[in-house]
Amino acid sequence: MQHRAFLLLALLALLALTSTVAKKKDKVKKGGPGGECAEWTWGPCTPSSKDCGVGFREGTCGAQTQRIRCRVPCNWKKEFGADCRYKFESWGVCDGGTGTKARQGTLKKARYNAQCQETILVMKPCTPKTKAKAKARKGKGKD
Repeated sequence: MQHRAFLLLALLALLALTSTVAKKKDKVKKGGPGGECAEWTWGPCTPSSKDCGVGFREGTCGAQTQRIRCRVPCNWKKEFGADCRYKFESWGVCDGGTGTKARQGTLKKARYNAQCQETILVMKPCTPKTKAKAKARKGKGKD
């Protein structure tokens, strides 16, 4: 008889505990971010110091405003922003007239509703020929 009473008491305690947890989850959903608002508009990630690292992104939805932590990579390309992700082709051949080479990137993902260009063109200086020749000479001496 004592075992049945203990099992009944344990079952009631378990039911009470699960109902309490369910009520807490409902409160979190109602008061959490986006609980009343469906469409948040997020601004760019603004670093706290310098031009990269940890910072904040501000979002608005109607009269509500929120700030969330974000991070700007230190190797990001400022021309197209840290929230625009591109898939790049291989680097093209060196243009002797300008001394640069180029490659094109196609938009892969725009985060936080960022305004991104569909395609971009990135250029960089050509590497000096002396480095390429020095690497070739090192490889020949190993045979």
